[in-house]
Amino acid sequence: MQPHQGLPRPQRTWAILTVFCGLIMAVLDGSIANIALPSISRKLASDPSSTIWVVNAYQLTVTVCLLPLSSLGDILGYKRVYRTGLAIFLLGSLLCALSPTLPVLVAARVLQGIGGAGIMSVNTALVRFIYPPTKLGRGIGLNALVVGITIAVGPSVGALILSVASWQWLFAINVPVAVFALLLARSALPATPPQPHGFDYRSALLSTVVFALFILSVDAAGHAGLRAAAAAGLAAAALLGWWLVRMQRGKPAPLVPVDLFRSRAFTLAVGTSFCSFMAQMLSFVALPFYLEYQLGRSLHETGLLITPWPLMVAVMAPLSGRLSDRYPASILAGIGLALLGSGLVGLAMLGPEASSFGIGWRMAMCGLGFGLFQSPNNRAMIGATPPARSGGASGAQATTRLLGQTTGTAIVALLFSIEPSGAARLALFVAAAVAAAGAVVSFSRLRSGSGSGSQAQGAAEADI
Repeated sequence: MQPHQGLPRPQRTWAILTVFCGLIMAVLDGSIANIALPSISRKLASDPSSTIWVVNAYQLTVTVCLLPLSSLGDILGYKRVYRTGLAIFLLGSLLCALSPTLPVLVAARVLQGIGGAGIMSVNTALVRFIYPPTKLGRGIGLNALVVGITIAVGPSVGALILSVASWQWLFAINVPVAVFALLLARSALPATPPQPHGFDYRSALLSTVVFALFILSVDAAGHAGLRAAAAAGLAAAALLGWWLVRMQRGKPAPLVPVDLFRSRAFTLAVGTSFCSFMAQMLSFVALPFYLEYQLGRSLHETGLLITPWPLMVAVMAPLSGRLSDRYPASILAGIGLALLGSGLVGLAMLGPEASSFGIGWRMAMCGLGFGLFQSPNNRAMIGATPPARSGGASGAQATTRLLGQTTGTAIVALLFSIEPSGAARLALFVAAAVAAAGAVVSFSRLRSGSGSGSQAQGAAEADI
């Protein structure tokens, strides 16, 4: 089969706009509700510990549904799964806005999470078919830019909405955007050929149990009274995960993409991605505590001092995407993670006398490094797979990101439960060590020549 050549203009522009509309909503709703939890708790007369499930229900549902829905994307076509995800997300958002009680809101968030997983599971696969192979890095760079900016501005957007409207509008605002994206998707998105194999329901159910056990156990590890249960849950997740992997072996298109891990380029890209997002979340959770408690900054100053990080990600993500079309991902991603680790060490070694400029340029170095890393690594990951398995690669990419972030958050909670006074600084050192490990993994791709995204992609497409 001849490799695809992407979409012609202007269809390409409309298609990527459609993808970005869904992606912004799905990523934004993973964090925007955090800031509204106190308001939701008061308005729905629920206790804070129960209200947290407004956030947890969405994140957990997205994570456990990514691989099954990415498999459906390979089987049914990515456009179909994406449009269905948009429709479910639209319905879930409407129900969230109309929820009269906390249980109804949590149930609506589960529905919204299924839709968000449908959007994110095939997002990168669609980008692959929207752009020609020679410009894939550019498309993935723009994709990374959208994700990075959305994560960064999520709390600010939530605060802005809550300053002029009730918490229901955090969800209601999705409705017109989702309707617009649905209408546009019908004609703009590329139609990809479905694959001739059935859906593995048993593996889908087992993968859901494995990921749910892992996430809940990792979260429980940060609470002193739940560590025994967390250890048992992790052991059960590992055992069931081993069984799940054994079930996937020998299948032509397994739901858990064990076939893709036969590629060294794909495996190392996944490992590097996990390290990077773990380091990022370790930092993002720890930095507000570090700046306020260790460096004596106000809440307002803390927000401003963190800003250079997402700004540099926004600047670097599209640029590094273009660079990844010309230079090996192993070098670009490795340098990026080395810069991230260096910036984190620089931040962790500051004292209360540190100037705002000194904090700011170190934040900027972290953002520059993460922005330089993300697009080339994502390009290498998707480029190392055959087009027919783009859904599996896209699902693995999104799952890796969420698992890395979940693990990073849990490690910070664990550090705070062990050593509250110095946990924030220690978390930055741990994040730097994780980033350094990711850099080593990335540079190791040079040994086998698997670091070039364009070369890997060409080899993968030649197999089809």
